[in-house]
Amino acid sequence: MVITGLFHIAIKTADLESTIRFYRDVLGMRVAPRPNFATPGAWLACSTPDNRTIIHFYADDAARDETGRFPQGTAAIDHVSLMVVGYRDTIDRLKSFGLDWREYIVPDTNLWQIFVYDPSGVQLELTYDCEAESDTYPDVSDARRAVPGANFFNPALYAAFRGSAARQHDKERIGAVVS
Repeated sequence: MVITGLFHIAIKTADLESTIRFYRDVLGMRVAPRPNFATPGAWLACSTPDNRTIIHFYADDAARDETGRFPQGTAAIDHVSLMVVGYRDTIDRLKSFGLDWREYIVPDTNLWQIFVYDPSGVQLELTYDCEAESDTYPDVSDARRAVPGANFFNPALYAAFRGSAARQHDKERIGAVVS
């Protein structure tokens, strides 16, 4: 697995139009084409020659938290998306750490995604160009399919990243590489 860059940041909003106006009119970003997702939203791109889309907004029910409210401040950041190469390797790594993940195929694109959390509960969206990947196809069964707004973070799964458990896991991984 190789991280090749930040793909985008996704932000929940209670007022999509005002949010678009701020990023477009104040920050000079431009509205970019967006796939036909089932939820309302917008993508905004840099005003640079490559026009890279870096901020995604979504609204309506998918932007609400578990209590039905729209989060504000840093709680409104839903996930950080990274461009990645090595879909199968990522699945193998997640399994080796005993972590849970979800998978998704972006409609009308050549993008596959894996969703996983970091130990602090920040959701990461690992995005892959399917044309650069092997014959491994995403598992979009009900048990594995990513659902917008659904939280599957389980802090107990991240014990391997804390204290002596982390040192033991590192020792086992390094030993496996050396042997």
